[in-house]
Amino acid sequence: MQEHDAVGDLLSRMTLPEKIGQLNLLAAGEGLVTGAKQPTSLAGRLDTGQVGAIFGTKSQATARAMQERALAGSRLKIPLFFAEDVIHGHRTVFPLNIALACSWDPDLIEETSAFAATEAAAEGLHQVYAPMIDVSRDARWGRVAEGPGEDPLLAARLAAAAVRGFQGRDPGNPGRVAACLKHFVAYGAPESGRDYDNVSLSWEDLLSVYLPPFAAGVAAGAASVMVSFNAVNKMPMHANGQLIEGWLRAETGFDGLVVSDYTGVAELVPHGLGSASVAVARALHAGVDMDMVGEDFLRELPALARDGLKAPEAGITLSAAQMTKLIDRACRRVLIFKHRLGLFDDPFRGMDGTTKAPSRQDGRKLARKAAARAAVLLKNDGLLPLSPDIDVALIGPFAADRANMLGTWAVSGRAEDVTPLDQAVAALTGQAPAVAWGANIVDEDWLVGRLNVHGVTVTQDPRDEDEIIAEAVEAAMAADVVIAAVGEAKEHAGESSSRLSPDLPAPQRRLIAALAATGRPLVVVVFAGRPLALGPIVDEADAILYAWHGGIAGPEGVADLLFGAATPAGRLAMTLPAHPGEVPLSYASDPTGRPYLGRFAKFRTGWLDMPDDAPRFPFGFGLGYGQVSYGPPLLSDASARADQTIDLRITIENTGPHEVIETVQLYASDPVARITRPGRSLIDFQQLTLAPGEVCEALFQLRAGQFAYPIAPSLEAVEWVRDPGLIQLHVGPNSRDTQTVELTWQN
Repeated sequence: MQEHDAVGDLLSRMTLPEKIGQLNLLAAGEGLVTGAKQPTSLAGRLDTGQVGAIFGTKSQATARAMQERALAGSRLKIPLFFAEDVIHGHRTVFPLNIALACSWDPDLIEETSAFAATEAAAEGLHQVYAPMIDVSRDARWGRVAEGPGEDPLLAARLAAAAVRGFQGRDPGNPGRVAACLKHFVAYGAPESGRDYDNVSLSWEDLLSVYLPPFAAGVAAGAASVMVSFNAVNKMPMHANGQLIEGWLRAETGFDGLVVSDYTGVAELVPHGLGSASVAVARALHAGVDMDMVGEDFLRELPALARDGLKAPEAGITLSAAQMTKLIDRACRRVLIFKHRLGLFDDPFRGMDGTTKAPSRQDGRKLARKAAARAAVLLKNDGLLPLSPDIDVALIGPFAADRANMLGTWAVSGRAEDVTPLDQAVAALTGQAPAVAWGANIVDEDWLVGRLNVHGVTVTQDPRDEDEIIAEAVEAAMAADVVIAAVGEAKEHAGESSSRLSPDLPAPQRRLIAALAATGRPLVVVVFAGRPLALGPIVDEADAILYAWHGGIAGPEGVADLLFGAATPAGRLAMTLPAHPGEVPLSYASDPTGRPYLGRFAKFRTGWLDMPDDAPRFPFGFGLGYGQVSYGPPLLSDASARADQTIDLRITIENTGPHEVIETVQLYASDPVARITRPGRSLIDFQQLTLAPGEVCEALFQLRAGQFAYPIAPSLEAVEWVRDPGLIQLHVGPNSRDTQTVELTWQN
């Protein structure tokens, strides 16, 4: 029987309570208190067919027990599906998403997502709440740690890669899971940088910056979408039918499942949209198919299906027949989702012991590779890679840390799986069969970096700060090279972890200043979950490696880079500000009527209390150990018809002594348009690996459609236009340091 026929037949035999039960998405745990009205156990819900799905199970046995109970309580034997937050790996924790985005490597994203899917499927999971594809340009927002950075094109390519990794050809196949794109939409653009805050932006920005990753994920076949907590242009997303049923379903053709975020339906009430019954009616009408945890659907829908809703003060009136149709629509989508996962044929998929978890050893190798590819080399005054026979002082609060390396939202990760930096360096430099360089780490006591970073996962040293720094300086003076491992605790980034001042804690800044004053060569390694303003550290350090929170093998990837066992390849997916007050910030900002010309003009556009040439690292920036030179960009034709394809070629040469992985980036600007356009926008990129002395050519193919942009007085009146005339193309290693060539498009 075909999918829709089978689901239609089942739906025709279901009672109203059975349909409503399918829309209830609960968290795992016996005795769970659910709902605002009365405490009820999850077991009771399972026994009476009032649950459609569960998230948060931690084992095959737990999932199987719940599935057995649900099937026993379901008259029509409708199975549950099981979900989990698999944000940047499952048991094998990979680098944070913002770090993986810095690899600019869709193949790596696909590979890590596929590995996470296999681990999750082996525990009886069917859906993962990933990828998180919220574009964000504000480092204050804690959830930049989970996202793809500031650029819509990069985010779109990584979104598609993650969906391919999680789902493969079919999310119902063994070892695969359903992806869930989140958070729909513009959750990463809060007005204040505070989590859950609302968003007001132009429809043009929504269409060109925040929606493209979702369009790419849908085009890649994403099976589900999660709605965001925020309001967009005054309409909370859990009631935003204009975007859910309108753009998401009607415009992209998405035909999968839409789930609420945690208590997102209930939160429509404090958003100011009306009572609980109004909130439920508005969410269901907008296209939210499942209610996560709040149980408002379960409580309110029976009466709404019987009586309908008249709420003119809230701008909504629905008859009982209309409410019943909306319940049927949502239930049908839930059942189709389960059918596509193969759960009606095998409700115990992944729970029977035949689905084997992938090799943990293979996962660790992949995690180590990913950590090395994600870290960004920001500065290197000829110090790195370190030679095999030097004495190293490893100093700082993250020198021996495990827990913080996992980063935020590593729900199934374990700190004991992490190899800390001190052990990683020792293993790499002093033990066979690793490269037996025999590097000597000075002062065993300083392998444990005890400087307080004000985080609960970093041990506070009870001693006076001056005493701690004096001990650090003493260790540094006895070494050939100092490695300072600094950063922020994992609790400082992630959900509900916004920071007003995204920079390094003051004690760490003082530590680095003291180490720099010793005159010893200084490498600063930054472990963080967001872009941090580094301030004077840029001048104090001889080398800076931005390592993020790198997962279970993060410190091993760092050691590989420091000692030349891996090639630095990371490129920033978010601009690093010069000062914490400089955010939000993006390379793609719109020009103003008084652009800064490099000198004080009639009216200043910069900051009075920060020099215009303050050190900052732009989007796309990153160094390698090679020396790369770019030839001039060459076009196959300086002008083109709208139906032509134009080739842009540029020659890249590695003139240095080390291999280099270069990410060649192509940007465009439209100097004359109908509306103000970004100063430049990323339109393509490619990675090239060059041996010492090797010359390669990067080829980009340009089409007129790449330069279209929206004119949108409203979301219902969108016109995508492309103006004939001049386009400026900028090619280079990052968004700032580029060469420009001009192309004229005809009609």
